[in-house]
Amino acid sequence: MKKNKILVTGGAGFIGSEFVNQAVDEGYKIIVVDKLTYAGDMERLREVDGKFEFHKTDICSVKKIREIFKQHKPDVVVHFAAETHVDRSILGSTQFIRTNIMGTQNLLDAAREINVKRFIYISTDEVYGEIEKGQFLEASPFNPSSPYSASKAAADLLVKSYVRTFDFPGIIVRPSNNYGPWQYPEKFIPVIIYKALNNEKIPIYGKGLNVREWLYVSDCASAILTVMKIFPFKIGEAYNVGSGFEKRNIDIVKTVLDVLKKPHSLIEFVKDRPGHDYRYSLDFSKIQMELNWNPVVKFEEGIRKTIDKYTENFDWLENKVTYLRNYWKRVYKK
Repeated sequence: MKKNKILVTGGAGFIGSEFVNQAVDEGYKIIVVDKLTYAGDMERLREVDGKFEFHKTDICSVKKIREIFKQHKPDVVVHFAAETHVDRSILGSTQFIRTNIMGTQNLLDAAREINVKRFIYISTDEVYGEIEKGQFLEASPFNPSSPYSASKAAADLLVKSYVRTFDFPGIIVRPSNNYGPWQYPEKFIPVIIYKALNNEKIPIYGKGLNVREWLYVSDCASAILTVMKIFPFKIGEAYNVGSGFEKRNIDIVKTVLDVLKKPHSLIEFVKDRPGHDYRYSLDFSKIQMELNWNPVVKFEEGIRKTIDKYTENFDWLENKVTYLRNYWKRVYKK
């Protein structure tokens, strides 16, 4: 595998950049394809600058994607690129359908044309919908609740259809909620950290009783690398990737506030989001038993690392928040 070329879509994104950093450290030849939307940032790749090839490209561009695939002839494709924010998908789903479904189809077709050896599609636990008790298995039925999760589920099924129809070398990875340094501050944990550092009110949907399973980003990337290196390669497999650490949203907020020594009075409950899933929980015993993978970063360690990194790089965080505020002002004016 070390001699193989890996094409990574969304490699300047939050999870994708961590994967690129780890893959470069392991000696892989990396080609990054990223449109560099608001959520993409080359700053995340500064430690491996000059050690990968980069193409600023929309995965929906048939011509450009074909050209990149023909130029590099990657052995492996790891597909992270996606629109990912649930709230944005509720306000407008068109871009989610275009990027997450049509973009995936474009990549699948380009990969088929050059006969890639492996195609790793990064899905999400949200395709399963919510579960009050128990855990989702890889074979659990899909029941997405938002336009975002529906678009990811559709792409997930599209990959499976290519496996069945074309004997395509696809594998699917479904991670739980990721967190860690450099995550864009429209996501739950960086929002909490930013507002707490600024002594601003922290909005919590409903009563904050929704439960999520939290996975540190470096563990997620290592799991994907592990799946990528499977030998012999079993096409059509799916792997849940979780941590086993579940926490109510309100408790996550209180943990961050306690670490930063901020008062719980900063918490402000707001109207719940439409279709808000109550709980996610993954059974990830398959990747544990078959591939001997386990998460190594405990939440207590991961959240402190995350808080420290945002505190040390507050200017980066502030710049992203300023962009977001201007974006939402434009949206609400419409």
